[in-house]
Amino acid sequence: MSRVRALIVDDEPLARTRLQRLLRQRGDVDVVGSASDGDEALKKIAALAPDLIFLDIQMPILGGFDVLGEIGGSGRPFVIFTTAHAQYALRAFEVHAIDYLLKPFDETRLNESLDRALPMIRGSEWTTRFMVKSGGRIMFLRADEVTSITSADNYVYLHCNGASHLVRTSLKALEMTLDPKRFVRVHRSAIVNVAAVAELLPRDHGEFEIVLRDGSRLTSSRTYGEQLRAAVRP
Repeated sequence: MSRVRALIVDDEPLARTRLQRLLRQRGDVDVVGSASDGDEALKKIAALAPDLIFLDIQMPILGGFDVLGEIGGSGRPFVIFTTAHAQYALRAFEVHAIDYLLKPFDETRLNESLDRALPMIRGSEWTTRFMVKSGGRIMFLRADEVTSITSADNYVYLHCNGASHLVRTSLKALEMTLDPKRFVRVHRSAIVNVAAVAELLPRDHGEFEIVLRDGSRLTSSRTYGEQLRAAVRP
């Protein structure tokens, strides 16, 4: 059974320590990190790619809902809110949080929440759609429609149907959520959808020029050449 990777986000050190202690008693959750405010949380999410976030609501700089707005709130990472304020419960479920733990919650309540959450998390092992914001609109892209993904500092571009959509995450974090049978890393700054590859043109030093079905082109690096060949092999 796979262990779920969890990140704890709370501005209260005692709350972080207590939750981490409770989670250590379970054999199915790994706490991969913690953050004390929303800004730090976004950096940890991009770097660590957790499956689940225990997210406080009222924090300095960026609150829990602000963090959720930045990461999209659709699919991974999943969110369980942990807060001392009952008045946000309805809003929490409107943004698709898995659960809402009202402090001070006990070990029994935490375990009940996790017992419901973990099957949901494991049931969506790979990302099947992306949520992107464009011109004040929220759009959903099917993963199989995305032909390639390229990095831009702390963001990535999803290339789909002739358009490019900017999403705040790292390429490394996003790669961990993608089905490796469908998406393959071809360069330190690029991932391609295997089904979108129309042609491989050999270049020097084990590199390839990749021609995609939409006519766009990428270059693979020697480091990823073998896994690219293996991925596209019939």
